[in-house]
Amino acid sequence: MSDWRLANAVARLGEMGVVSGTALDAVLVRRLQLGDAGGHMRRAMARFPIPGVADAVLERFFRPEGLAPGQRFASIPMPTQRMSLAREQITVLAAFVEVALAREGHDGPVGINLLTKIQMPNLDLLYGAMLAGVDYVVMGAGIPREIPVALDALTNHEPASLKLDLEDAAPGDVEELRIDPATHWAGAAPPALRRPQFLAIVASNTLATMLGKKAARRVDGFVVEGPTAGGHNAPPRDRAVSPTTGEPVYGERDVVDLEGIRALGLPFWVAGGAGWPERLAEALRAGAAGIQVGTLFAYCDESGISGDLRRSVLESVVRGEAQVRTDGRASPTGFPFKVVTWDGDPAAGVARTRVCDLGYLRSPYRRGDGTIGYRCASEPEDQFVAKGGGAEETPGRKCLCNGLFSSVGLGQRREGGAVEPPLVTSGDDLARLAEFLGGRTHYSAADAVRWLLAGAAA
Repeated sequence: MSDWRLANAVARLGEMGVVSGTALDAVLVRRLQLGDAGGHMRRAMARFPIPGVADAVLERFFRPEGLAPGQRFASIPMPTQRMSLAREQITVLAAFVEVALAREGHDGPVGINLLTKIQMPNLDLLYGAMLAGVDYVVMGAGIPREIPVALDALTNHEPASLKLDLEDAAPGDVEELRIDPATHWAGAAPPALRRPQFLAIVASNTLATMLGKKAARRVDGFVVEGPTAGGHNAPPRDRAVSPTTGEPVYGERDVVDLEGIRALGLPFWVAGGAGWPERLAEALRAGAAGIQVGTLFAYCDESGISGDLRRSVLESVVRGEAQVRTDGRASPTGFPFKVVTWDGDPAAGVARTRVCDLGYLRSPYRRGDGTIGYRCASEPEDQFVAKGGGAEETPGRKCLCNGLFSSVGLGQRREGGAVEPPLVTSGDDLARLAEFLGGRTHYSAADAVRWLLAGAAA
């Protein structure tokens, strides 16, 4: 996870530091329950401009002594189309805190990365990030065509809306997600805001053309992501699957024409296996503004991945034993998802209990009675099927929410004192890190940036 520490470290070096915005509301309240070591959350919360919100969240969630051994994290309600004002404000506050900490002590650019697929919290996260002065918003995992217009509205503290994608909806059945900033201020004067630049993550020239030319408000640039990137990937255009490994197979139709992207006249960054000096040089020659780097920074000292996991993976990389698999079934979203396997994986051989208690990847659907329900292919099969989901959608699914939370040291305590097993994601070029490591099992973000820039210049 790219949290505020990593984004701050990269931005101090003059590059764009990007925080992950996914599930920041639950991240904040769990950090508070662990005692907020160093006081960083509370330091940023003290600057939150909406009156009374930070105090209310501290009173509810802050535990100075942390949790007792085996004690479960207190939860917040799962995201839905309509949430209480207090629940909205937790999300706005969480995004503000992460971005404010990432921006401390320097003038470098800071961005926030969100997933279009995780619909419900996005407007609240955008508003909170803007209150903290975020410079860039980066979004993929879907078609974020409505985001530029929403950013225009939020810059003026005006109501903003996004279409809510509903499964099982009839033609013409439209629902919206909304935020009205005025409801949060209770008569207080909101601060002036600066509109962030919006970068859409694209995996095809067709999508880039639509967002760059045909959208109601065109985007400000692109991140052009190939299928070797970590996390979620776009599925192959031909839907091909390897008969031996079951992994998606990408071909020529999945290669983005960078000359076509360049012709759109907007800045772009190349992503997916791009975190190498020679790839940076190639991207610049192709007209790119630079590269987006994930895997190389995911294992540096400032990364949000817990230290024990980072070291274990890097030791396995040095031994040549770490592997990355593109799992077409793991994510309940239906997008392929990269999963790391290595000899020291604490989740190896551990049976994951099917559970959905964070709910960020749930899909809203129209119930027979006209109301909106929420289901996830990673929840217990009987619950998913009872909500109208197909039983064929459930095999192989994993709870990415809980697995990724565990990978950053915030895993939920389960029955009998067990902790949710971690799930680690990386790009395909994880094994290649051995070339950079030279036998090391730790390095800093500054080491990575210097290596990239010096190598590209050479």
